Amino acid sequence: MVAASYPFMDVLWSMVIFFLFVIWIWILITVFADIFRRRDIGGGMKAVWIIFVILLPYLGVFIYLIAEGHHMAERNAEQMSAARAQQDDYIKSVAGSSPADQIAQAKSLLDSGAISQAEFDALKAKALG
Repeated sequence: MVAASYPFMDVLWSMVIFFLFVIWIWILITVFADIFRRRDIGGGMKAVWIIFVILLPYLGVFIYLIAEGHHMAERNAEQMSAARAQQDDYIKSVAGSSPADQIAQAKSLLDSGAISQAEFDALKAKALG
């Protein structure tokens, strides 16, 4: 039987190794993403960091995290706030105008004769409700 020849501690150790491997891949992806999105260094320095991380993976990643760790957090926060601002601008652009703008637009339609008083009242109620 396979289960009898593979004790619990071996299963647990395999799970720990797999977990550490997944964390290692996640850290590598995070470091590579940070290197590529940096705007404060040129392409040559980016290439040096990439080569360093590829040739000496553990040492390269740990040195990068020690040297640039706090800057990584700042860049990530800046990117997230820029994305949030862009999303807010987009939402404001597609959400429509304020109720006062909608009522003013409906009033101009009423004044031009494009809609009746009943339609104006309905639009006004919809804008306020």
